[in-house]
Amino acid sequence: MSATLQRPAPSAVLTSTPIVAVLRAKHAKEYAPVIEALVKGGIRSIELTLSSAGVFDAMPDLLQAYGAEAELGIGTITTKAQARLALDSGAAFLVTPTTDPAIIITSTAANIPVYPGGLTPTELLTGWNAGATAVKIFPASVVGPGYIAQLRGPFPDLQIVPSGGVTLEDAPAWISAGALAVSMGGPLLQDAFLGGDPQQLTKRARDLTDTIRAATSARQPKGNEDRP
Repeated sequence: MSATLQRPAPSAVLTSTPIVAVLRAKHAKEYAPVIEALVKGGIRSIELTLSSAGVFDAMPDLLQAYGAEAELGIGTITTKAQARLALDSGAAFLVTPTTDPAIIITSTAANIPVYPGGLTPTELLTGWNAGATAVKIFPASVVGPGYIAQLRGPFPDLQIVPSGGVTLEDAPAWISAGALAVSMGGPLLQDAFLGGDPQQLTKRARDLTDTIRAATSARQPKGNEDRP
């Protein structure tokens, strides 16, 4: 990473509650009640994916309604142009499914946290060296939480967010392994966009928040892993 390049820090919102809820729907007009249910359950970092139609058009109203309670980021960004539109729309963070240094640099130049996706050590280190806030292991279900320890051998400073196949059951194990946060879509949302009960979504969010905070509290401080 260039000596003049700043690495945006993760938000206080994310470090306090290290969960990113990933929202995918046919259209962004479906997002509001789901965001409301998640916020009631304590999850306050929410990724709005560009695989849903109308995200940029919906952002002003969503920010007005929920911007004081949650940070709304934009994900599934695959081009520099999309990154610029996301920043202009007020996104609190950017997420990509692949490692594209141009997108990362666009976000870091605006001092906005960015989480680029990758799986191999080469991809993850490339994203980190470009200035990523943390690298997103994607799809995380392919490797499992033990992958973090393997990566930390050669790359001890690497900050990691697993995404893709992270379940309610194994999310705490990722935190215990040293993940900065966990990113979760379907296992958390389940039928939320299919007429599911918002109260059940709020309960899942609250239960997940409790287990993740417990895992975070139980985790040893970095550098103490080998101490008795």
